[in-house]
Amino acid sequence: MTTSRIDEVLADVRRRLPHRPTADDVPALRARGALLVDIRPVEQRTRDGELEGAVVVDRNVLEWRLDPSSDHRIPEVTGLDQEVVVVCDEGYASSLAALSLQQLGFRRATDLDGGIQAILRRPS
Repeated sequence: MTTSRIDEVLADVRRRLPHRPTADDVPALRARGALLVDIRPVEQRTRDGELEGAVVVDRNVLEWRLDPSSDHRIPEVTGLDQEVVVVCDEGYASSLAALSLQQLGFRRATDLDGGIQAILRRPS
């Protein structure tokens, strides 16, 4: 089976991200004040629920809402040294988004391995 180009790109992106936390790490992320950013579309949030403690930012405006120098940034952004964890449905789009944030200067930007689906599958 041939690997698709996007699979190669995704693998390269993930090698460049700092540690990708798992669903088990979410309570610790919240406790230490990491900025959880939910980029799922409204349909997925309606279907699967909101992620407690996360800010919702549409993927198409993510960089503008998080850039500390942007007039359109959200108040939760404290600076480029902030720990940012991007969350999507299954952890694919969030990897690409996290790399974009790193390119913006957020050296501690990463994403949640497995996305919201990993949280939903986690035993209570």
